[in-house]
Amino acid sequence: MARALKVEAAETATIMKAGVVTGKDFIAILEHAKANEYAIPAVNCTMSPVTNACLEAAKEANAPMMIQFSNGGGIYNIGKGIKNEADQKASIAGTIAGALHVRAVADFYGVPIILHTDHCAKKLLPWFDGLVEANEDYFQKYGEPLFTSHMLDLSEESMEENLDICKTYLKRMAAIDCFLEMEIGITGGEEDGVDNSDVDASELYSTPEEIYQVYTELNTVAPGMFSIAAAFGNVHGVYKPGNVKLTPEILGNAQKFICEKEGITDTTKPVYFVFHGGSGSTREEIREAIGYGVIKMNIDTDTQWSFWDGVREYVANNEAYLQGQIGNPEGDDKPNKNKYDPRAWMRCAELATVKRLMIAYEDLNAVGACAK
Repeated sequence: MARALKVEAAETATIMKAGVVTGKDFIAILEHAKANEYAIPAVNCTMSPVTNACLEAAKEANAPMMIQFSNGGGIYNIGKGIKNEADQKASIAGTIAGALHVRAVADFYGVPIILHTDHCAKKLLPWFDGLVEANEDYFQKYGEPLFTSHMLDLSEESMEENLDICKTYLKRMAAIDCFLEMEIGITGGEEDGVDNSDVDASELYSTPEEIYQVYTELNTVAPGMFSIAAAFGNVHGVYKPGNVKLTPEILGNAQKFICEKEGITDTTKPVYFVFHGGSGSTREEIREAIGYGVIKMNIDTDTQWSFWDGVREYVANNEAYLQGQIGNPEGDDKPNKNKYDPRAWMRCAELATVKRLMIAYEDLNAVGACAK
């Protein structure tokens, strides 16, 4: 595995380590986020233009960014012409390729970048295994894992099995400074092949007791090296604000419950919480959740739309130049190459996504986070 090119960091004011961060540097960012009450946007990336838009937005916001790949994103990244077999080798290769791209360019942007993978149901554990092996190989060569963290989404399994599997992987991951995100409860809606749109509403809310159980059991393996994606009514998909019944105080109640049970007095937020499925959430609800210890929020549906919206607007503005290679309102023999060049319309997709991500940074109270 090739060593990433090392460059001087861009001139962006930051008190944090710039470029891809792992281990203690990542924990320092999470603690900084909790202390300053902001959260890091985590964007599902399926191709390098989406990744580059995330990096550009992070530089503009002067704030950390989490670039994450789902199993489906890894498959798309290797190319849809390659079949992904049960051993998941294609998705493994595509996901690693995405990470290596980020490793090669992240330093140019001068802000902390977190490399993460999103969702992993039990049937996709061969994919997870391949990524953990890649981390171990990278760690052996360079002293840090390739990825910052990974998510295990075994919320469809029993709590006992979910915890047993997560503890097994966490022990292995912590040995190479790799962080684990664990999901409990169910996030409603649909995203990247995970469809929970028909689940009973009661399953969309975790209890303080469940969160406490996860906290105590994972703490016996690797204290502070995990986050919890608890359910508090959040959903994936497209919803108008107000149509989602969020209950962020579930997170606050869980933090209090844990502090009381464990006699914790040096912090009021011992748990790193993750906000999955931010669709339809108001800024007030998002910031309330951040106040209860949310340090990361997933963004996927809205950036998919922004990417397309940039292309849609470009086509609308240049339609007369996109009907053939030659011939436009300026003359029948005038070439259109500079209009249909993929870099022209793809750049508009990137810029529209940067613009949308700046709104996300505002929502998450994270603009200028690196200088706080």
